[in-house]
Parts: sequence; C-alpha cells; structure tokens
Amino acid sequence: MDMSLVNWPAVIVAALSGFAVGGIWYAPPLFGNAWMADSKLTAEEIQKGNKGKIFGFTALFSLIMAANLAMFLADAKTDVTWGATAGFLAGIWTFGAIAIHSLFELRSWRYIFINGGYSIVSLTLMGAIIGLWR
Repeated sequence: MDMSLVNWPAVIVAALSGFAVGGIWYAPPLFGNAWMADSKLTAEEIQKGNKGKIFGFTALFSLIMAANLAMFLADAKTDVTWGATAGFLAGIWTFGAIAIHSLFELRSWRYIFINGGYSIVSLTLMGAIIGLWR
C-alpha cells in the first residue's frame, strides 16, 4: 500500500455518496417502509431520534469505510472497474456481518437483504469513485 496514492478528496466524496445512497435506499418509496416495519419502528420514533448523533456518527463511519477501502485500493493499477469490484467484495463482506448479527437478533431475511443490500450498493459506489478519481 502506497499512502501517497490515497486521494483524500475522493475519499470524502465516496463517504458522502453513502449518504446519497442511504437517502434513496431508506426512503419510504424504496425500502424505508419495509425497513421500518421489520425494525419495529414508527416514523414518529425515528423523528424523535437524536439527528446530530445519528448523522454525525454516520458521517464518521462512512469516512472510515471510504478511507479503509481507499487504502486497499492504493495501487497505481487501480481503475474504476477494480475499485467497483473491490467495493462490491467489501459489501459482500459487510453483508455477511449484517446477516450474522441479524440472525442472532431474530430479524427477517427481508431486513437482512435491505441492510446488506445497502452495504453492497454503497461500497460498490465508494470503490468506483475512488477507482475513477485517480
């Protein structure tokens, strides 16, 4: 790994892309209503959540994920195809972790696929951004 090949503006944009994907993914028209039902949450309960804490930690963890992925991709041969592939594979890895935790929490397969699918899509996009922005 050559840290001089980590493009930090690309890491920041990749991290922000997680917000965009999440905003679409968890919106009521796509998977939001199903996710709320399987999480046993209501819109009112979600509205009462501490937005600063939720979005602040989401930003931090998205940045950590994007930086970690960028470090794995810190190679002169990395391109958009390899970046997206590595992101997809990282998404499969996180899908597995989400599935394990969710199975022990007695969550539904729909819940697992909603959350795991978000990881796959968002990490694939993060990898594509990092691979493209060389």
